[in-house]
Amino acid sequence: MLLTCVDRLLTETVISTGVDVSDFSEAAKAEIKARGLSLRAVAKAAHYDVSFISRVLSGKQKPSIDLAKTLDRLWGTQLVDKLREPARIEQPSPNDYVRNAVAHFLEHDNRHGGDHVASAAKQVWKAEQKKLSSYEDKKRLSDVAEIAEVAGWLLFDANRQEEARQAFIESRHLAQLAGDKPMQWFALDMLAMQDVQSGNPGEALRISEELMTNPRVPGRVALLGRVRHARALALTGDRTRALDAVERAQGALQDSISNRDPQWAWWVDEMEVIGHRGEALISLGDYKGALPHLQRANELVKPNGRGALYYSVAELTALAQVGAWRESETTLSRIGVILESVASSRSRARLKGALRVIERDAPDWLKEHAREAVSLG
Repeated sequence: MLLTCVDRLLTETVISTGVDVSDFSEAAKAEIKARGLSLRAVAKAAHYDVSFISRVLSGKQKPSIDLAKTLDRLWGTQLVDKLREPARIEQPSPNDYVRNAVAHFLEHDNRHGGDHVASAAKQVWKAEQKKLSSYEDKKRLSDVAEIAEVAGWLLFDANRQEEARQAFIESRHLAQLAGDKPMQWFALDMLAMQDVQSGNPGEALRISEELMTNPRVPGRVALLGRVRHARALALTGDRTRALDAVERAQGALQDSISNRDPQWAWWVDEMEVIGHRGEALISLGDYKGALPHLQRANELVKPNGRGALYYSVAELTALAQVGAWRESETTLSRIGVILESVASSRSRARLKGALRVIERDAPDWLKEHAREAVSLG
């Protein structure tokens, strides 16, 4: 017995108003035409009222899921897929937006350097900090502390050092309010890193000693403190203690891993420690001794990204100082390629120093090659 149109509307599940049914109607009409069927024949086979079928096909009536399934069963089609509501695009929450933005900034920095995302990260940090209505939401405080740290790192790579320091200090302050020890350690490590970059060994030594001697600090964080300590000692000219500190850090690479390590410590690896050993030797004026370590770091670093530019420039700095002109030529060519996709003002500023040495001391053919290979604008 055929159900009337009204009966069907009362007993079937009709699709939601969010679905565009025109695709269903056109596909159904195409099937009917291809099979040489009349509307009455379709209605009879499907046990539907012909007027209902007519209205559906003309777009005056929304089809039901049951009708689509019935026709699919009769014809072996997939008309029901035409009626499935598309997946809703969930609007991200403010916290999701910030997390996604931070992830994007860091990925961009790894691939292309911090110059072009530093201002955006700073803007997100400042905007989120203004939204803090109280200091009672510890999770929110911790999240904003992380944003400040990321902004600080990107500003550091963009060679905007005063702004970077402000961000690191604020990150530590917010982490303290949140009771977030791992983020406090991270901010302290970043401050020590910047002190070394800026030639301020005094504060770097104080911070690194705090990280090294605090019994609550996990092994991986203490190892980082030892690396910063070595770099600061090298700045003071204390070769023996500096190299001893970096030796201890390198020896502790495997033993320092524990389940207490914060998530942010994932990047502390062989490349990091070897690279810092080379940098410490540069600070001590031992450019020849630094080269094997910087070259090893270049072998380990991800090619063509911000890290590759950093270590290539460090290697060129040492090569130029020892007059290794042929090796400098190769490194200059590599740097020229990386600069096409990486913008890191921190590394570019250092590169200018190496180029000045080449311009002053190198043979003419290398000077010409440097001008052709590297354009700093």
